[in-house]
Amino acid sequence: MRIPRIFQPLDLSPSAQFALDEDGFAHVGRVLRMGEGEQIRIFNGDGKDYLADIISAGKKSLTVKVVAAQDNQSESPLHLHLGQVISRGDRMDFTLQKSVELGVNTITPLFSERCGVKLSGERLDKKVAQWQKIVISACEQCGRATVPEVRPVMELADWCAEQTSALKLNLHPRASHGINGLVLEHPRVRLLIGPEGGLSAEEIAMTETHKFTEVLLGPRVLRTETAALTAITALQMKFGDLG
Repeated sequence: MRIPRIFQPLDLSPSAQFALDEDGFAHVGRVLRMGEGEQIRIFNGDGKDYLADIISAGKKSLTVKVVAAQDNQSESPLHLHLGQVISRGDRMDFTLQKSVELGVNTITPLFSERCGVKLSGERLDKKVAQWQKIVISACEQCGRATVPEVRPVMELADWCAEQTSALKLNLHPRASHGINGLVLEHPRVRLLIGPEGGLSAEEIAMTETHKFTEVLLGPRVLRTETAALTAITALQMKFGDLG
């Protein structure tokens, strides 16, 4: 049986003993119905996996003891920062979940002229927290021990203007070449994915001002979530650890 993995936002070390937080207990104690004597794997985002024994299990709490630590080698050599204009419904959730599985390191949700989502204030803060939970859950499932950051939502122009040494990419149907034609000096990429209606002409011109390289994915028009995952996969196959 595969040993379950859960995230715990704690300092971890061999012999550490603690009670799982509410989310951890809900999954391990209530959903999986695990008990004393069984083992789980824990990670906290430091790049290691920690094997832990369940030493006591009650109706409202579950205590574990760390027995071993191991470096986790699941991270790609390519550092990917995804700038994703917020999409409607569960499309954004899907994009974040799958991009984490594919190795994205940082995600910045963006507002643009044609963004179909209107959020602000407390509702926006709750949405960002929800997205971070989706990212953590994806790490639990896919075996990553380094948790990608979901940054605060930004305006597209502000994100494009940030200083970076990464290669900046924007998908465009009239680009002269695809991802296979790219040359990467440093293993860092910023990938911009626009909204369902595409970027406006003014926004495309703005990305050119900020030295984004336009790339073509193929002859077909892809949905925003398909475009993100296809581009990430292609980048990982050429510069990362897929294939």
